[in-house]
Amino acid sequence: MNDATTPSTPYRVLARKYRPSTFADLIGQDAMVRTISNAFESGRIPQAWILTGVRGVGKTTTARILARALNYELPDGSIAGPTVNMPVLGVHCQTIMESRHLDVIEMDAASHNSVDDVRAINDAVRYAPVSARYKVYILDEVHMLSGAAFNALLKTLEEPPPHAKFAFATTEIRKVPITVLSRCQRFDLRRVDAALLVKHLQAIAEKESISTEPEALALIARAAEGSVRDALSLFDQAIAHSGASGAGTSTATLAGPVRAEDVRGMLGLADRTRVIDLFEALMRADIARALAELRDQYDTGADPAMILGDLAEFTHFITRLKIVPALADDVSLTEAERTRGREFATKLSMRVLARTWQMLLKGIAEVEAAGRPVAAAEMVLVRIAYAADLPTPDEVIRSLGDGTRGNGAGAGNAGPAPGRADAPARAQAPSRAEPRGAPRAALASAPAMMNEPRAAEASVPTRAVASFAELVALAAEKRDVAMKSALERDVRLVRFEDGRIEIALEESAAKTLVGELSKKLADWTGRRWMVAVSAELGAPSLRAQAEARKAELKDGVRGDPLVQAVLARFPGAEIIAVRPPPGANATNAEDLPLGGQPESDAAEDEP
Repeated sequence: MNDATTPSTPYRVLARKYRPSTFADLIGQDAMVRTISNAFESGRIPQAWILTGVRGVGKTTTARILARALNYELPDGSIAGPTVNMPVLGVHCQTIMESRHLDVIEMDAASHNSVDDVRAINDAVRYAPVSARYKVYILDEVHMLSGAAFNALLKTLEEPPPHAKFAFATTEIRKVPITVLSRCQRFDLRRVDAALLVKHLQAIAEKESISTEPEALALIARAAEGSVRDALSLFDQAIAHSGASGAGTSTATLAGPVRAEDVRGMLGLADRTRVIDLFEALMRADIARALAELRDQYDTGADPAMILGDLAEFTHFITRLKIVPALADDVSLTEAERTRGREFATKLSMRVLARTWQMLLKGIAEVEAAGRPVAAAEMVLVRIAYAADLPTPDEVIRSLGDGTRGNGAGAGNAGPAPGRADAPARAQAPSRAEPRGAPRAALASAPAMMNEPRAAEASVPTRAVASFAELVALAAEKRDVAMKSALERDVRLVRFEDGRIEIALEESAAKTLVGELSKKLADWTGRRWMVAVSAELGAPSLRAQAEARKAELKDGVRGDPLVQAVLARFPGAEIIAVRPPPGANATNAEDLPLGGQPESDAAEDEP
């Protein structure tokens, strides 16, 4: 008889009723199950395990299953040792799973976190188990133990009696001292995939004789964020919520079908199809339709921040789908997400998706902090819609550069960029929604405004710089000692081409070096330069290269027999510098001292 229909039996929530009792019942933790099974079969059972992961993935349940496997015993005595194969309940299984076995001690470290509690464990662990094969200590939320308690546990944890085992569970593995981690086998329990959660919920619904809509289970699995316990708790709540429409019926028929519409109302979510419609309106820059859709969803009970969160989630989904099209086959997705998601992934560029994602992330924080969330959400949608069909920053820079490159085409008659045949249409086409005269006028007049300083620069003689060495020589020619020293000491070259330089900076570099270098290059060459700071390591600085060459020359000279004889004759003597013989041309960079200039004659006459 069902638990819910038996008057004498209190109702057990699904999360407890369907708690796994064997390793085969655990879902989504195949790697851990395989490792533990192999350890039990080979007899390589450690003295302690530590299980970590987010809430509701089975940490405490796994610890109880470990205790059951360690002490599994049949009444006829046919099982002689620990095993992971537990087809039927053994002598100790029921009491272990119900947390009332004398030899399996469960302790909540959040409320028993003092050194006295650990001292009690150390005193009791010496005694043999009462009836089971092993004494098993399960410490839940072990990261809550105090520092002194952890230290008191170390010796017992490293060398426990042969009959004692420890199983720790925690959601904050970083708070557990490394001295404890090094004495345990660590298992990171993974979040359960949404598709696997949907299948698990379907199986439970069949056992409970509850009809469900696939989309409703997908919504529950998505809201659970990989937690099995959260999914079962939400499913329990959804059953009760759906059954509310059957008030006045018998208890056996109270639970009606779990529908997606009811789940959305319970979770405060907007309809997924309506979220997609809102996303489409934003991408079409149809601000009137977008605001009307937002207001309709708000009137039906959807939270404004939740709506923006759904939009951000859908934007992320489209971005992933654009990179990996096979993601559309996920069973937790609705049909609308599959079909329309593919269309958006094909039509929208990665830059537009990234820009929308950034604006939504910023907008969610604004809505959560605003006194009028719906008004703040509307302003976020206005910004996104107005930016939807604007060119991206690199497209603007490219269009400005095409009109001012000095290749015989002026800003007024510049043609479209290569591969951008629709550029004039984008710049001059009227808005599809509300008029946007000011932004368009600003973009249209930008090339003309940028052309004025170019005309002044045209009178300055231009100069080409073919390499980084020429750039350093140019700084010396302009008698800019500070810039020349900075280029040699603080700059690691990544890429160089005439008009563009990509560099990495040493820690000693000034914060204003990039701006000063860009300005001085424009003054020296009569052209604008792009100076970019790269995340790559780059080549060593010129000073580091010179020091390396000096060290190499010293090592080479030190191997000469005559030099070795001199060093042996004069203990404590050192090689200070290596210079070319008199009369040699010291223009090779390898023969020059640091700074690139020959040393004085006085220096050469030194002994």
